Amino acid sequence: MSFELNKKLAAKRAPLETKATVDPVTASIIRGAFETVCFEAATHLGRAASSPIINQSNERNGSIIDAHGRLAGVSVGTPHLVFISQLAVRYGLEFFKDYDWGPGDVFVGNDPDYGGGHLPDYNVYAPVFDKDGKLVLIQALQAHQGDTGGKTPGGFTLDATDIFTEGLAIPCLKLVHRGQKRADVIKLLERNNRFPSFAGDLAAMIGAVQHCVKLLEDVINKWGADVVKAAVNYNIDHTEKRFREEISKWPDGSYEAEVLIDHDTLGTKDVKVHVTCTVKGDQLTVDLTGSDDRQNLVGVWNTFANSRGYAMVQIASMIDPGIIKNEGLFHAVELILPENTIVHPGINKPAALGSFHPAVEIIEAICVAMASAVPERSTPQVYKIGMPNAVIGFDKNGMMWMDQGVDARSMDSSAVKDFDGWGSSCVGLGNLLLSEAEDAESRFPIINISREMTIDTGGPGQWRGQPGSLNSKQILEPTMAMAWMVSSEHPLRGMCGGDDAGPYSNHFEVGTERERKIELTTQAQLPAGAVIAYQHGGGGGFGSAILRDPEAVKDDVLDEKVSLKAARERYGVVLKGTLEEYDLEVDVVATVAARTQMKAAQQAAAAGSKQ
Repeated sequence: MSFELNKKLAAKRAPLETKATVDPVTASIIRGAFETVCFEAATHLGRAASSPIINQSNERNGSIIDAHGRLAGVSVGTPHLVFISQLAVRYGLEFFKDYDWGPGDVFVGNDPDYGGGHLPDYNVYAPVFDKDGKLVLIQALQAHQGDTGGKTPGGFTLDATDIFTEGLAIPCLKLVHRGQKRADVIKLLERNNRFPSFAGDLAAMIGAVQHCVKLLEDVINKWGADVVKAAVNYNIDHTEKRFREEISKWPDGSYEAEVLIDHDTLGTKDVKVHVTCTVKGDQLTVDLTGSDDRQNLVGVWNTFANSRGYAMVQIASMIDPGIIKNEGLFHAVELILPENTIVHPGINKPAALGSFHPAVEIIEAICVAMASAVPERSTPQVYKIGMPNAVIGFDKNGMMWMDQGVDARSMDSSAVKDFDGWGSSCVGLGNLLLSEAEDAESRFPIINISREMTIDTGGPGQWRGQPGSLNSKQILEPTMAMAWMVSSEHPLRGMCGGDDAGPYSNHFEVGTERERKIELTTQAQLPAGAVIAYQHGGGGGFGSAILRDPEAVKDDVLDEKVSLKAARERYGVVLKGTLEEYDLEVDVVATVAARTQMKAAQQAAAAGSKQ
């Protein structure tokens, strides 16, 4: 059963055996080498891959796993992938003899029930041996593939009831044996993928890890295997120590939160993620007991590895950023993922859409729960988008193309204490660039009409969330379009008294008599010339909006982030003058009166809710 396997894969691993000791400087130098190698792996893939989701959007991440399966090094990549790779590698390590591991080998895995995230995330990895033939490290590279060979192009099947509907599941498969590519295996994978670019993507992943194996061999030859092992042990122990020091500064107690998803892909409403975070001394426990366990739900099952990894993304964002990201983080946190719930499903549940929801609700719930304990570091590292507008067609040669809808956009950039939301997305997306309009238009028969920030979509607060954007595009050829819409009824939550962000929405065939709002899911045939428009939600606010500096509200109005109406009704700021003349001024007396009235109403409402 997968539950027993998951426990085994997630169990704490022992330090590497070594006779050497290492000083902090040497350990840091070797860690720096690991980070450089991981960056090279990800950069090699980004430059060599064929598909835009990798070479433009950068949805890939390099990591180094030690011989015991512990996360030893990472690159600056996509943080949501950082903490997932090691479980798939650990599964491969379980069969070290059966799979005949040796120098020059390369493996791949993507199976959610065998340590993987979801099927589109291929994890290619290769062992690194010392001169005595002993395994020291494993170079891993994880990247999102545009297709998985399942029922629906792209791998996101809206009505999938099991993993087999979604595509080809690979627990562990050897791609290269002792330096020789296994042509039969590679051809099998290529045949089970609709994209002609997949062959290039897979070759780029293989080449990247092979290149970095040589670099890691150089590190081992320079320092010696025992010193490298000692450095890995030191860095993991140091991260745990530093993390526990941070936790010990937090107030002891239990902090709960509940976050809802609008509906699953069949319309079952209010899918629940519940968390209790307990701080006791230098130990943090994150318990997701109480999360939804309705077995009839569709499309909202997150894999064990994803739930574990996404939870750590949020936790890691709430500590000193100078703490090194490695296995030591997991040593300081007990993660409880109850079986047969949406955060830890039974075997063969569909998992592709789970990386959207409930994955981000796990993050959001942890942030909401911990906001009262660590308010200065509480901003959710989420993307509340249900599913981008995926547009699919075929060229004159019958080859499929797919614009996955991962367009550059503004969304989900929440405020935090002392800072408004900024940038185009939460920092938890790392270097995920999202596609440029020019690149997408050169590849696909589409025209990007607009990617404009939308006024009043950032959550009001003492510090304001960044507005979301309206992304509109026109289809130049008849195509099929897919979408799953959520975060309309339950948008991104504000923190510490801040207001929620603006909701998501989506419309097809805009400007025609057939224009319609997508309320749930759709898989529609669109005619040439059709316009689709996806409104992305903004970031949540932080702190009460009536505490925001009135001059900052005035600037927001001038910058068209906040309307005059919202300035008065949401912030209690009364402005004189006009936008047309650009001569707005704060009416101080009227603003004080408005805010006094709003504060009294808020206090009355709070008193009523307690009765």
